[in-house]
Amino acid sequence: MYKKDNFFLVWIVMGNGKMANFASSTNYALIMNRIIILLAAGLMAFVSQAQTLEQCQQAAERNYPLIAQHDLIARTTDLTVSNIEKGWLPQVTATAQATYQSAVTAWPDEMKGLMQQMGVDMKGLARDQYRVGLDVQQTLYDGGAIRAQRQVAREQGAVQQAQLDVTLYNVRQRVDDMFFGLLLLDDQMRLNTDLQELLAASEKKLASMVKHGTAAQCDLNNVTAERLNVVQQHTTLESQYRVLQSMLATFCGIEITGLVKPAAIDAAGADNNRPELSLIDSQLRLADAQDHALNAALLPRLGLFAQGYYGYPGYNMFKDMMSRDWSWNGMVGARLTWNIGVLYTHRNDKAKVQLQRETAQNQREVFLFNNRLEQMQYREAIERYRSLMAQDEKIITLRQQVRKAAESKLSHGIIDVNDLVREINSENAARVQQSIHEIEMLKQMYDLKYTMNN
Repeated sequence: MYKKDNFFLVWIVMGNGKMANFASSTNYALIMNRIIILLAAGLMAFVSQAQTLEQCQQAAERNYPLIAQHDLIARTTDLTVSNIEKGWLPQVTATAQATYQSAVTAWPDEMKGLMQQMGVDMKGLARDQYRVGLDVQQTLYDGGAIRAQRQVAREQGAVQQAQLDVTLYNVRQRVDDMFFGLLLLDDQMRLNTDLQELLAASEKKLASMVKHGTAAQCDLNNVTAERLNVVQQHTTLESQYRVLQSMLATFCGIEITGLVKPAAIDAAGADNNRPELSLIDSQLRLADAQDHALNAALLPRLGLFAQGYYGYPGYNMFKDMMSRDWSWNGMVGARLTWNIGVLYTHRNDKAKVQLQRETAQNQREVFLFNNRLEQMQYREAIERYRSLMAQDEKIITLRQQVRKAAESKLSHGIIDVNDLVREINSENAARVQQSIHEIEMLKQMYDLKYTMNN
């Protein structure tokens, strides 16, 4: 569409020379400027349709449904940390209870009888007792437990984010496979078209020879059948291309209208920045935070408390033994607590955290070992394809010369058409091999880049 529009605009400007009479020179210059801007915009829009490998990778990561978990993990971590920090707020507990006791505090019988003689009725405490109250506790010092728990929660969120990054990074490999697969199919379709044109030229030449009686009809039919076979191969390649193009478009969430072949790169000597290593670093930081939390659990806690309730009996027992009325009662104070029981499991808990560190370190060593092996394989493959490509152009030149010689020999009746078809196919096979070697070398280069994330 852009090509057609651009052609139409150029035709208006250059068509018949009447533009100069259409308006004044000032208007003409203004119109020309606008046309140039439209042409440039149309050309830029046309060129921008093709996607690079990096654009496809970024689009795939944005489009992949798992990307939403980044925000979910961050929000969950914030809520967890917020809940932990509320440990510094006063902790309020509401209570209500009703009890019936088998025995209660009572006056001795002698004193009770004496008081009755004096006209004082000593009822004693009732066995049914009730209270509704509030308990309030305020932490003043917790040995750093809340701060340690907060850090553990944040590091756990960081580990989850790092695990998600590892999963999302694997998306790049899938994009690379589809991207280079499309490039290879595109090259094969281009070479297939060239082969069709070459066979069509031979077919046209043979048709002329048959007309003049210098070639048999079966020779022409042979070349025609070979060309139709190549057309069928092109149809198959087009179908494969459309399927793979649709898969990549769905994966990236964008329309794939063209691909830009990436340039050759050299990743030798670059640092390894794989997200798996960041995940291991996060696991080690989590182990450190858990270790600090274990140390904080050993320290005592200091806090204030307040208790108040309305009920019967109250704190004044003597009054409640004489009167069974409900009353308000309250108490405030300071409390120092020290949970000595954590010492029972402290050593084992510390040992478990140390084992987590050692496991993470071992995972790092295993990953780097396997990663180095992959790098060696990719570098060896790159060198192999470079060596093959060094001979590809020479092989194609020789095959082309042999094919042209075969065409000349066929014109002079020295060889039959089967020999020509064989040489044409051999030249095309050499060109296909060159394309495969180039795309495969690029694929290995970007696989090496993926292996090192640089």
